[in-house]
Amino acid sequence: MKKIILAAVAVMAFGFANAQEGQFKVGAHVGLPMGDFKDAYSLNVGADVAYLWNVADGFKVGATTGYSAYLGKTTSINLGFGPVETKTTTASFVPVAATAQFSVADNLFLGADLGYAVNVGKGDGNGGVYYQPKFGFQTEKVEVYLGYKGISLDGGSFSSLNVGMNFKF
Repeated sequence: MKKIILAAVAVMAFGFANAQEGQFKVGAHVGLPMGDFKDAYSLNVGADVAYLWNVADGFKVGATTGYSAYLGKTTSINLGFGPVETKTTTASFVPVAATAQFSVADNLFLGADLGYAVNVGKGDGNGGVYYQPKFGFQTEKVEVYLGYKGISLDGGSFSSLNVGMNFKF
């Protein structure tokens, strides 16, 4: 029992010691919907927050969250007596995920997020598995990336090709 407590204290001390080496990021993204629901949604927009720790030279891991909304399209259907317009309700998600980032060169990186996206929009949908591979350019204070965001749900998936920008603190 003493060994377990000592191990837990050591892990916590290591975590607090390395907390100073972490990096906080805040940003935004915009993208074009793809996949199963691309015809019903016009745009994906959102905000991102992440905290990453250095675990090796050029390799960081951490946690990420934010808000992502797929904006619904207005469509017109002609039923013979005139057009009827319908608007798809915006689908909103809050991802809770692990994130990793590897620097392939001084200013280029590969990254990936993996977790769960909680449905916070209208309707009775739950959430789904969230994933996002990324490739980007970074400086000391800013990064710009291209990513493919996917949320796998029962009965389909939301996905989009995104461009994002993060500010590092």
